[in-house]
Amino acid sequence: MIEQFKHERANVNAYQNAKNGMYFCGDSYYVNTTDEYFLCVVADGLGSGEHAYDASQAVISAAKEYETEDVSTIMKACNEAMRAKRGAAVSVLKIHFDQQEVVYSCVGNIRFFLYPPTEKLIYPLPVKGYLSGKPQKLKTHRFPYSSNMKFFIYSDGLNIPSVKNYINDIPSATSLLEIASMFTSNGMDDVTIISGEIK
Repeated sequence: MIEQFKHERANVNAYQNAKNGMYFCGDSYYVNTTDEYFLCVVADGLGSGEHAYDASQAVISAAKEYETEDVSTIMKACNEAMRAKRGAAVSVLKIHFDQQEVVYSCVGNIRFFLYPPTEKLIYPLPVKGYLSGKPQKLKTHRFPYSSNMKFFIYSDGLNIPSVKNYINDIPSATSLLEIASMFTSNGMDDVTIISGEIK
Protein backbone atom coordinates (compact mmCIF):
# COMPACT_ATOMS: atom_id res chain seq x y z
CA MET A 1 0.00 0.00 0.00
CA ILE A 2 2.80 2.44 0.86
CA GLU A 3 5.81 2.87 -1.42
CA GLN A 4 8.80 4.66 0.07
CA PHE A 5 11.47 6.66 -1.75
CA LYS A 6 14.56 7.53 0.24
CA HIS A 7 17.47 9.70 -0.85
CA GLU A 8 19.82 11.91 1.11
CA ARG A 9 17.90 14.91 -0.30
CA ALA A 10 14.34 13.57 0.01
CA ASN A 11 12.13 11.30 2.10
CA VAL A 12 8.90 10.46 0.28
CA ASN A 13 5.94 8.14 0.86
CA ALA A 14 3.26 7.29 -1.69
CA TYR A 15 -0.12 5.61 -1.26
CA GLN A 16 -2.27 4.42 -4.15
CA ASN A 17 -5.48 2.43 -4.43
CA ALA A 18 -7.76 1.57 -7.35
CA LYS A 19 -11.47 2.29 -7.41
CA ASN A 20 -13.59 -0.49 -5.92
CA GLY A 21 -10.66 -2.90 -5.92
CA MET A 22 -10.35 -2.84 -9.72
CA TYR A 23 -7.26 -4.35 -11.33
CA PHE A 24 -6.34 -1.14 -13.18
CA CYS A 25 -5.84 2.09 -11.28
CA GLY A 26 -6.56 5.20 -13.35
CA ASP A 27 -3.94 7.15 -11.39
CA SER A 28 -0.20 6.89 -12.00
CA TYR A 29 2.78 8.60 -10.42
CA TYR A 30 6.54 8.93 -10.76
CA VAL A 31 9.07 10.07 -8.16
CA ASN A 32 12.80 10.50 -8.71
CA THR A 33 15.58 12.26 -6.81
CA THR A 34 19.05 13.00 -8.14
CA ASP A 35 21.83 15.19 -6.83
CA GLU A 36 20.52 17.99 -9.09
CA TYR A 37 16.74 17.80 -8.73
CA PHE A 38 13.67 16.18 -7.21
CA LEU A 39 10.76 15.31 -9.51
CA CYS A 40 7.23 14.18 -8.69
CA VAL A 41 4.56 13.64 -11.34
CA VAL A 42 0.97 12.60 -10.66
CA ALA A 43 -1.50 11.76 -13.43
CA ASP A 44 -5.22 11.06 -12.98
CA GLY A 45 -6.64 9.49 -16.13
CA LEU A 46 -10.20 10.53 -16.90
CA GLY A 47 -12.74 8.03 -15.63
CA SER A 48 -11.47 4.72 -14.29
CA GLY A 49 -10.34 1.31 -15.46
CA GLU A 50 -7.98 0.31 -18.25
CA HIS A 51 -8.43 3.38 -20.49
CA ALA A 52 -7.78 5.75 -17.58
CA TYR A 53 -4.72 3.67 -16.70
CA ASP A 54 -3.43 3.85 -20.28
CA ALA A 55 -3.78 7.64 -20.29
CA SER A 56 -2.04 8.16 -16.95
CA GLN A 57 0.76 5.75 -17.89
CA ALA A 58 1.32 7.67 -21.14
CA VAL A 59 1.79 10.81 -19.06
CA ILE A 60 4.37 9.12 -16.85
CA SER A 61 6.27 7.77 -19.87
CA ALA A 62 6.47 11.25 -21.36
CA ALA A 63 7.56 12.75 -18.04
CA LYS A 64 10.36 10.19 -17.70
CA GLU A 65 11.56 10.89 -21.22
CA TYR A 66 11.75 14.64 -20.59
CA GLU A 67 12.49 14.68 -16.87
CA THR A 68 15.80 16.56 -17.20
CA GLU A 69 13.99 19.42 -18.95
CA ASP A 70 12.12 22.29 -17.28
CA VAL A 71 8.58 21.86 -15.97
CA SER A 72 6.97 23.65 -18.91
CA THR A 73 8.65 21.27 -21.36
CA ILE A 74 7.60 18.25 -19.30
CA MET A 75 3.99 19.44 -19.20
CA LYS A 76 3.95 20.04 -22.96
CA ALA A 77 5.29 16.52 -23.52
CA CYS A 78 2.62 15.10 -21.22
CA ASN A 79 -0.05 16.99 -23.12
CA GLU A 80 1.26 15.71 -26.45
CA ALA A 81 1.12 12.17 -25.04
CA MET A 82 -2.64 12.56 -24.60
CA ARG A 83 -3.35 12.60 -28.34
CA ALA A 84 -5.68 9.67 -29.07
CA LYS A 85 -5.91 9.00 -25.32
CA ARG A 86 -8.75 9.66 -22.92
CA GLY A 87 -6.99 12.62 -21.26
CA ALA A 88 -5.66 13.18 -17.76
CA ALA A 89 -5.30 15.66 -14.94
CA VAL A 90 -1.56 16.15 -14.45
CA SER A 91 0.63 17.63 -11.73
CA VAL A 92 4.39 18.18 -12.06
CA LEU A 93 6.59 19.24 -9.13
CA LYS A 94 10.31 19.82 -9.70
CA ILE A 95 12.79 21.13 -7.16
CA HIS A 96 16.15 22.38 -8.41
CA PHE A 97 18.68 22.07 -5.62
CA ASP A 98 21.42 24.20 -7.19
CA GLN A 99 19.05 27.00 -8.22
CA GLN A 100 17.23 26.76 -4.86
CA GLU A 101 13.89 26.85 -6.64
CA VAL A 102 10.60 24.95 -6.53
CA VAL A 103 8.66 24.82 -9.81
CA TYR A 104 5.11 23.49 -10.08
CA SER A 105 2.47 23.16 -12.78
CA CYS A 106 -0.91 21.45 -12.78
CA VAL A 107 -4.01 21.06 -14.91
CA GLY A 108 -7.02 19.40 -13.32
CA ASN A 109 -8.20 18.31 -9.92
CA ILE A 110 -4.91 17.35 -8.28
CA ARG A 111 -4.11 19.26 -5.09
CA PHE A 112 -0.67 20.45 -4.02
CA PHE A 113 0.46 21.90 -0.70
CA LEU A 114 3.97 23.15 0.06
CA TYR A 115 5.01 23.91 3.62
CA PRO A 116 8.33 25.70 4.13
CA PRO A 117 9.43 25.37 7.78
CA THR A 118 9.51 29.12 8.43
CA GLU A 119 6.70 30.33 6.16
CA LYS A 120 2.97 29.95 5.66
CA LEU A 121 1.43 27.04 3.81
CA ILE A 122 1.60 27.52 0.03
CA TYR A 123 -1.37 26.28 -2.01
CA PRO A 124 -1.41 27.17 -5.72
CA LEU A 125 -4.98 27.12 -7.02
CA PRO A 126 -5.50 24.28 -9.51
CA VAL A 127 -6.33 25.07 -13.13
CA LYS A 128 -9.61 23.54 -14.29
CA GLY A 129 -9.59 21.06 -17.13
CA TYR A 130 -7.26 18.28 -18.20
CA LEU A 131 -4.53 17.53 -20.72
CA SER A 132 -6.06 16.27 -23.96
CA GLY A 133 -3.40 16.77 -26.62
CA LYS A 134 -4.94 20.03 -27.75
CA PRO A 135 -2.92 23.24 -27.42
CA GLN A 136 -3.55 25.03 -24.14
CA LYS A 137 -1.94 27.63 -21.95
CA LEU A 138 -0.14 26.04 -19.02
CA LYS A 139 0.62 28.01 -15.87
CA THR A 140 3.87 27.50 -13.94
CA HIS A 141 4.42 28.52 -10.33
CA ARG A 142 7.85 29.26 -8.83
CA PHE A 143 8.75 29.35 -5.15
CA PRO A 144 12.03 29.72 -3.27
CA TYR A 145 13.47 26.46 -1.98
CA SER A 146 14.33 26.00 1.68
CA SER A 147 15.66 22.89 3.37
CA ASN A 148 13.25 20.67 5.30
CA MET A 149 10.21 21.87 3.40
CA LYS A 150 7.28 19.45 3.24
CA PHE A 151 4.85 18.79 0.41
CA PHE A 152 1.55 16.98 -0.04
CA ILE A 153 0.02 16.02 -3.41
CA TYR A 154 -3.18 14.04 -3.93
CA SER A 155 -5.73 13.15 -6.58
CA ASP A 156 -9.46 13.71 -6.22
CA GLY A 157 -10.01 10.31 -4.63
CA LEU A 158 -8.98 11.94 -1.36
CA ASN A 159 -11.46 14.33 0.26
CA ILE A 160 -9.62 15.83 3.22
CA PRO A 161 -11.24 18.85 4.92
CA SER A 162 -8.13 20.55 6.33
CA VAL A 163 -4.63 19.62 5.25
CA LYS A 164 -3.18 22.06 7.80
CA ASN A 165 -4.17 19.69 10.60
CA TYR A 166 -1.97 16.94 9.16
CA ILE A 167 0.89 18.71 7.41
CA ASN A 168 3.40 18.31 10.22
CA ASP A 169 3.05 14.51 10.25
CA ILE A 170 2.61 13.70 6.56
CA PRO A 171 6.14 12.38 5.84
CA SER A 172 5.24 9.44 8.10
CA ALA A 173 4.02 6.34 6.26
CA THR A 174 1.80 5.52 9.23
CA SER A 175 0.07 8.90 9.17
CA LEU A 176 -0.40 8.62 5.40
CA LEU A 177 -2.24 5.33 5.85
CA GLU A 178 -4.40 6.89 8.55
CA ILE A 179 -5.31 9.80 6.29
CA ALA A 180 -6.12 7.41 3.46
CA SER A 181 -8.37 5.28 5.64
CA MET A 182 -10.29 8.30 6.95
CA PHE A 183 -10.76 10.37 3.78
CA THR A 184 -10.80 8.14 0.68
CA SER A 185 -14.56 7.47 0.39
CA ASN A 186 -14.22 3.72 0.90
CA GLY A 187 -12.68 3.01 -2.48
CA MET A 188 -15.27 4.87 -4.53
CA ASP A 189 -12.56 6.46 -6.68
CA ASP A 190 -8.96 5.90 -7.70
CA VAL A 191 -6.69 7.66 -5.25
CA THR A 192 -3.03 8.65 -5.09
CA ILE A 193 -1.46 10.45 -2.15
CA ILE A 194 2.20 11.49 -2.08
CA SER A 195 3.87 13.24 0.82
CA GLY A 196 7.41 14.00 1.72
CA GLU A 197 10.14 16.18 3.09
CA ILE A 198 12.88 17.72 0.98
CA LYS A 199 16.10 18.11 2.96
